[in-house]
Amino acid sequence: MPLTHFDSDGQAHMVDVSGKETTSRIAVATGYVRMAAQTFDIISEGRAKKGDVLGVARLAGIMAAKKTPDLIPLCHPLPITKVSVDLTLDADLPGVQIEATVKTTGQTGVEMEALTAVSAAGLTVYDMTKAVDKSMEVGGIRVLLKDGGKSGRYEAQ
Repeated sequence: MPLTHFDSDGQAHMVDVSGKETTSRIAVATGYVRMAAQTFDIISEGRAKKGDVLGVARLAGIMAAKKTPDLIPLCHPLPITKVSVDLTLDADLPGVQIEATVKTTGQTGVEMEALTAVSAAGLTVYDMTKAVDKSMEVGGIRVLLKDGGKSGRYEAQ
């Protein structure tokens, strides 16, 4: 299957979605921030000097989803109808699990918006706690679910 963001001459271009059917679309992405146990304790006990780490990261993720076409050059601006970003403390990691869900009714999917939301939320957790833990790892960012449109449903294994 050829890459859709390149024309016949190999030049990058925005995909023409004008002929695609308008359908309900959803994407769910996930990721994590792994950290030292001390950092996990600071977040879980609400002792971060910059404030509510998970609340601020949630808002950052929502805002990032809405700004995706400003950050990713060939993304279409979309009328997003829902963004939710859930951050869950995970003592076994230790760290924070992040999941973003984005919905729209449109001619192209919202996978990039969901991935961007997870990325920004994870980076915000890092930013707010880097003073105590510069070795944190933001990772595992991937699409779990994509549904709607011509290509149908995708669910990660």
